[in-house]
Amino acid sequence: MGSGMAQLEGYYFSAALSCTFLVSCLLFSAFSRALREPYMDEVFHLPQAQRYCEGRFSPAQWDPMITTLPGLYLVSVGVVKPASWIFGWSEHVVCSIGMLRFVNLLFSVGNFYLLYLLFRKVQPRNKAASSIQRILSTLALAVFPTFYFFNFLYYTEAGSMFFTLFAYLMCLYGNHKTSALLGFGGFMFRQTNIVWTVFCAGHVIAHKLTEAWKTELQKKKEEKLPSVKGPFSEFRKILWFLLGYCMSFKNLSVLILLTWPYILLVLAFCAFVVVNGGIVIGDRSNHEACLHFPQLFYFFSFTLFFSFPHLLSPTKVKAFICVVWKHRIQFLVITAVSMFLVWKFTYVHKYLLADNRHYTFYVWKRVFQKHDIMKYLLVPGYLFAGWSIADSLKSKSVFWNLMFFICLFTSIVPQKLLEFRYFILPYVIYRVNIPLPPTSRLVCELSCYALVNFLTFYIFLNKTFQWPDNQDIQRFMW
Repeated sequence: MGSGMAQLEGYYFSAALSCTFLVSCLLFSAFSRALREPYMDEVFHLPQAQRYCEGRFSPAQWDPMITTLPGLYLVSVGVVKPASWIFGWSEHVVCSIGMLRFVNLLFSVGNFYLLYLLFRKVQPRNKAASSIQRILSTLALAVFPTFYFFNFLYYTEAGSMFFTLFAYLMCLYGNHKTSALLGFGGFMFRQTNIVWTVFCAGHVIAHKLTEAWKTELQKKKEEKLPSVKGPFSEFRKILWFLLGYCMSFKNLSVLILLTWPYILLVLAFCAFVVVNGGIVIGDRSNHEACLHFPQLFYFFSFTLFFSFPHLLSPTKVKAFICVVWKHRIQFLVITAVSMFLVWKFTYVHKYLLADNRHYTFYVWKRVFQKHDIMKYLLVPGYLFAGWSIADSLKSKSVFWNLMFFICLFTSIVPQKLLEFRYFILPYVIYRVNIPLPPTSRLVCELSCYALVNFLTFYIFLNKTFQWPDNQDIQRFMW
């Protein structure tokens, strides 16, 4: 029976992957016909890749407007160059815009498979229904709108996701040297991916801390020690436990031995930052780090919107109200702090207001700029979204949650620009780790993603416009 179910799941997976790739190829064809020239950030990425494709690797050939390392271009050359040797294609063909964009379509296939493997590893496999749930979850994340769209343009998203997910998968299997090496690959696509390499190390540390915490609780239970009461009693207990754990040289030695490949990579990253004079290469003037705390609130809203079948329901709202009433003093403090952060740390990047091709422009203009008080009125919604996200992760240990939210904070808060692309990677990692939702919710999620994708692609391909001072065709996009 078990082998039969596994075989059936294999058929489901093959069918889902084949259908997704077929639809992607059709969309890729439509993109290629509509976009004969580089669009948006491709204006920088494609010429740079073509220079690498022609063998011009000199630093003098580097476009100073590019802020990421050359991982995308190096991998692209490694993929398209052999085609010229095997099939005898000319350099003009293998280094063309279409061929370079196709590299991301190949990454999308790899991402589909990695997502499936992650769901198999992370989620328990003790239910007959879980196979179809894993397939639907994989399919939903593979066509997640803000991520799926960039499979058809020459952006770093697809490759960045591939190396980061691969590193996370190897971490889960305990192959930490390979995981760190793949983490380096992710770093070469986007420097901020170093945070998710740290998350892999954090996963290992969280596992050891959870084991020690369970032992500590069992010891206290056997000794029948009185439990500490108070509004932050659990927090205080965990804090004292962490302090005690970290004071032990033996414990620290074990953690260092387990995570040394990641530590080496982080040290290499620190050396890069020192030598480079910062995390950004190229154009730094428009990519300055700041403490943009509301980015967390935007991420919570983004996650609530795209995971509403799992996070939003009358039962959830009722449970949230009960929790707020039960812990009203704490929530009043959290609300006051949140409003202060919105008041003092809301930043508006000039790109957000200047470029009406991105959906974030319209979100900001029609929601946040509607009235000055609007950003404060949204705070209760942020708190509900944050609580709902944390509640959906309660199956994970407190230490895993701590590592995840620290990495989430580190990856998005320093970003001044509100950009949905920055939320893709943390969203996918979050979504992989929540318990498998019921099939009905997954079908709802997948249907909504399909509808959003249809509208996004239709608008991008058909609803073009022009700026008064520019004759180029402009398109709406994420």
